[in-house]
Amino acid sequence: MTAINAAKILILATDGYERSELRVPYDQLKARGADVKVASIKEGEIKSWDKKNWGDSIAVDLPAKAVKTEDFDALVLPGGQINPDILRHDEDAMRVVRDFVKSGKVVAAICHAPWLLVEADALRGRDATSYWSIKTDLKNAGANWKDEKVVTDKGIITSRSPDDLDAFVAKIVEEVEEGRHERRAA
Repeated sequence: MTAINAAKILILATDGYERSELRVPYDQLKARGADVKVASIKEGEIKSWDKKNWGDSIAVDLPAKAVKTEDFDALVLPGGQINPDILRHDEDAMRVVRDFVKSGKVVAAICHAPWLLVEADALRGRDATSYWSIKTDLKNAGANWKDEKVVTDKGIITSRSPDDLDAFVAKIVEEVEEGRHERRAA
């Protein structure tokens, strides 16, 4: 069990992440005392997508290829259509996702980010949610899709959209403080 003010949280994203889906967890988790780092498949900064146009950028703290799961308590995957679609085709990004799933540590994905969990074969037989337009993708990957703000199944947290961010972040805090979860590996 790790208190949120002592937790180390990793956010994995690249250009095209939905701005609010990275910034809200980043800001709220930091405000609660967590050490939050951003990893990406590129160095420097990554640019957000803010509803209907490009938004601001955030600094990348470390490359995905250098991520060590043992250095963090949880992985947060912001959505947007562009970001997870790029990441699911990158082996370094997918290694990070698979390693976190295998570790039993908290993995939280919102909106379109459950595509990464589909690619990691982490949703088969699990309850999950997502943005409505990828519901069929999750069902085809074996998930029991639910239309709820936030769905948790053994430390894997999924959420639907930016409208659900407060519930999403609250569940991340709760699950991190519970600690590791026993689950089958991806």
